[in-house]
Amino acid sequence: MLNRRGLLKAAGAGVLLASTGLPLTGCGHSAGGADGDLRLVLANHVWTTAVRKRIPEFSDLARRRVLVSTMTADQLSSTYNVKLNASAPDVDVMMYRPLQEQLLFARNGWLTDLTDRVSSQPGYDWTDFQPASRERITVQGKVFGVPVVTERPTLYYRRDLVPDGRPPATLAELFETAKRLHNPAAGMYGFVGRGQRAAAVSMFSSYLYSFGGAFTVDQRSAIGTPEAINAFQYYGRLLREAGPIGATNMSLEQITPIFAQGKAVFAIDADAVYRNFIDPATSLVVDRTGFGAFPAGPAGSRPFNVPSWGLTINAFSARRDAAWEFIRWATSREMVLALQAEGVPGARLSAWRDRDTLGKFPPDLAASMTASIQAGVGLDRPDVVQVGRARDIVGRPLVASILGQDVVAAAGDASQQLDAFLVRDARQRKI
Repeated sequence: MLNRRGLLKAAGAGVLLASTGLPLTGCGHSAGGADGDLRLVLANHVWTTAVRKRIPEFSDLARRRVLVSTMTADQLSSTYNVKLNASAPDVDVMMYRPLQEQLLFARNGWLTDLTDRVSSQPGYDWTDFQPASRERITVQGKVFGVPVVTERPTLYYRRDLVPDGRPPATLAELFETAKRLHNPAAGMYGFVGRGQRAAAVSMFSSYLYSFGGAFTVDQRSAIGTPEAINAFQYYGRLLREAGPIGATNMSLEQITPIFAQGKAVFAIDADAVYRNFIDPATSLVVDRTGFGAFPAGPAGSRPFNVPSWGLTINAFSARRDAAWEFIRWATSREMVLALQAEGVPGARLSAWRDRDTLGKFPPDLAASMTASIQAGVGLDRPDVVQVGRARDIVGRPLVASILGQDVVAAAGDASQQLDAFLVRDARQRKI
């Protein structure tokens, strides 16, 4: 990790503090200003759990007290919108979702431009981060954050139930096997996946791409194309005919326990949370769970590969230098390697090239991740400012398909809505 001399030299005299702090965080001042406590707002996530136990190391290096608040993703968004709208300086480092919030926050002037910092720090090596992650974290040539977690979809499956214990290679095979093994009367579902209107869109993106579709083409809606309609119809039928009742109310929080309790043959969700599926404290199928690459559709296997979470700096913070030193420490080559060895997939290429680190993942999961990094699409939702609104529109035909309704009509209506939305949204993109 960074040594103390290097950290303090880079951070400047403003990092040197004197008073004794909390046991968690070392020493610092409770007052505001450049010499005040460094305040982090982080998501309830496996990355946060892994890095939080190391924060005393940073606090000792920086001689600054570090205060940490953790929230759910929805709570984070609400908190940021309230505080940043008010130009509040009492948050320094923010954990955020680059694909969900960055365009809006950057347009509003809420984020610190990190372009010079990431490119000029000796030994930091910005080019070591995955190109797709760097692209998604950059807006109009300006870098506004640093990715800390990447994720891709992986196929979770029961090795003891599928033929030959091997995962299906195609979406057609996935459907056929899931439908055949679906037996809700015996408490066994063929497939569980996200079905909530907006929440399902990110995971659905891999099905859309693998059917040859896209959310938009040339800044126009593409969700009414034949490829998109085929993807909507496939995913809806998969959940309708091989999934549990009430799938339209399900997101990650609902599908994980279904699979972990041995009540599903297949699930597809993010690889970054794989421990939730095989946690020995809650899972009954730890030794029977396999991992596979996203199955191929008509256009091949085209899963998303995205920076799901990143760190950024509040533009109104008086401690931006100290905030950057925390980010530099938390995203250093050594830290990413250490966290990835604990099962947290990072964004640095060097970590994915390290055999010892990859060896910490189940071998079939490591293979799935590596394949998705090479073939992945760097976007899992519409690339717009008002992401929540766009996801809500795209989710309409998705839900219609799950419910067995007219998908062609639903997709046509949603496509018209998305086109009108894109015209309005384009006016808001300039930073």
